[in-house]
Amino acid sequence: MKRYWWKILACLLIIYSIIAGLLIPVPDLDVIGQSIRNLFYHVPMWFAMMAMLTVSLIYSLIFLNKQKMQYDLIANSATTVGLLFGIIGIITGMIWAKYTWGTIWVNDPKLNGAALGILVYLAYKVLRNSISDTFQKAKIAAVYNIFSYTLYIVFVFILPKLTGNSIHPGVQNNMVFAPESLDNNLRLVFYPAFIGWILFACWILQIVIRYKKLKESPKHY
Repeated sequence: MKRYWWKILACLLIIYSIIAGLLIPVPDLDVIGQSIRNLFYHVPMWFAMMAMLTVSLIYSLIFLNKQKMQYDLIANSATTVGLLFGIIGIITGMIWAKYTWGTIWVNDPKLNGAALGILVYLAYKVLRNSISDTFQKAKIAAVYNIFSYTLYIVFVFILPKLTGNSIHPGVQNNMVFAPESLDNNLRLVFYPAFIGWILFACWILQIVIRYKKLKESPKHY
């Protein structure tokens, strides 16, 4: 039981955030209204994605230093899980946009940057599949992973702030979702939600790594 405490905690936090997210009173904000409840489901997906992409970057750097294939396996697996949560984040964001802006997509630098970031990491997968030599694939993918992470940070966090015309909540502290709007009720659900989903992402990562180890030749590890 001691080995699984964090998995149990992940399930409890997610169940709590889903139920409480639907039931707690939320602030009546202009434009966004009751759809602010999606804060508990949409935003944690991006936290989980960033956690996985950061893990992938770290293990790519470790691989380049130690040249051991198990580190490439973890980096590749973390990217897979990160992409999963990124795609879910895009879908939940499109649902939120439909209720807030009346359309599933707008020409916004934050949204476009998120989509470009996903494409950059999909290109990482395509690159891996295009190289047959296992060790060469791992080296090239590790270098590209550093490039991908840097681009993602630029697309999602830097460019939207530099343009100054994003309507996405949280960018430039726009009036739809300023920091002060995250009242105590929202915090009581939001913080457990992103912790729970990050732990759940780690759980999925563990499963993906085990699957890949069973699927691929043991001689590489």
